[in-house]
Amino acid sequence: MADILEEIVAWKRLEVAAAKERKSYAQLEREVEMQTHQPIDMRQRLWDSASGIISEFKRKSPSKGWIHPDIEPEQVIPAYAENGAAAISCLTDEKYFGGRLEFIQRVRPILKDTPIMRKEFIVDEYQLLETRAIGADAVLLIAADLEVSEYLRLLRETHNLGMQALLEIHDEKELDYYEAAPDECDMLGVNNRHLGTFHTDVQHSVDIARSLPQEQVLVSESGISHPETIRMLRLAGYRGFLMGECFMKEQNPGQALKQFIQSI
Repeated sequence: MADILEEIVAWKRLEVAAAKERKSYAQLEREVEMQTHQPIDMRQRLWDSASGIISEFKRKSPSKGWIHPDIEPEQVIPAYAENGAAAISCLTDEKYFGGRLEFIQRVRPILKDTPIMRKEFIVDEYQLLETRAIGADAVLLIAADLEVSEYLRLLRETHNLGMQALLEIHDEKELDYYEAAPDECDMLGVNNRHLGTFHTDVQHSVDIARSLPQEQVLVSESGISHPETIRMLRLAGYRGFLMGECFMKEQNPGQALKQFIQSI
C-alpha cells in the first residue's frame, strides 16, 4: 500500500478548515464552558489497571476496509467498560476510519468513570476544543503528523483544557518529541503499525523498549491479538495495550474483551 499518511493529514487540515467555517472558536469555547464532565486521569488508570487494555471502537481502517460497519458505539463502548477495559479509544475520523465526533458525545453520559481518548489526526488547537467540548479525557498526538514545535503547542493546550495526551511514536528517531518536554508527557505510545505502509509487527514494541523511559506509562499500539503478547509486552515495560481490530471483528466485542482478559 502506498504511503497515505500525507494524504490523510492534508485531508484533515481541509476538514478542520471547513469545521471552523461552520462553528467558530467562540462557539466552541462556550461549549467547553458548558461541559460538566471533569476529565479522568487516564495515565493513572493505566498505571493501576490489572489489564491495561485500551479497547478501541473502530469500524473501518484504510488497510482492512470495513471491520464492523453497522455497529453503534452504544452497543460496544459501555460493554468494554463493564468487561474490564482500563480506558476507551474512539476513532472520530470519518473518511478513513468510519468514525464520528458524536460517538464520544453519545457514550459520555453512560461512562461515568472510564477515560475516553479521542483517536484522531490532531493538527490544530481547534480539534482540542472539540475534544474537550464532547467530554473526552485524552487525545492522541502523533509525532509523524507534527513538527516538534507543533507537538509542544498542542500538548500544552491539551493540558490547559484539563486533558491528557498519548504521544505516539514509531521509532527511536521520534524520541526527540518526548525529549523536548519529558516532564510534560502523560503517556508514551509505540505504534507497531507503520502509518504509511500499514505494515504491523508487535515485536517492534519489544525491540524499541530498551530505548524508552521506563518510568513513563508506556503503551503498545496495534497488532495485539493474543494474551501471551500482553505478558511479553508487560515484561518489556509496557503498562497500556491499545487493541481494536481484535475485538471489533467479533460479533460481540465486549464479550470478546472479557474472554481475552480472563486468558491473560
